[in-house]
Amino acid sequence: MNFHIIFSPEAEEQLAALYRYIAVAASPDVAAGYVEALVQYCESLATFPHRGTKRDDIRPGLRITHYKKRCSIAFAIHDSQVSILGVFYGGRNYENVLSKKG
Repeated sequence: MNFHIIFSPEAEEQLAALYRYIAVAASPDVAAGYVEALVQYCESLATFPHRGTKRDDIRPGLRITHYKKRCSIAFAIHDSQVSILGVFYGGRNYENVLSKKG
């Protein structure tokens, strides 16, 4: 069974902000490559969504996985849908952000 991947508006904005940050720090080409690979990783949750660590202590149903040790990806699984709730780069404190929205 393949799951449908949905990016929350917050996750989409976080990806855009990450692109802008990397584009300035490195180059637009590097930023595009990194963000595209990150999105592909998120989309790979369609075939194996139960990876990562359960974090019910922060929010019921929350799972966290990582991309290249620099990004934490917060998501939840509902029926046949995976909702990407946030993309947190460089050690940002996702626990505080996500527990406030619970």
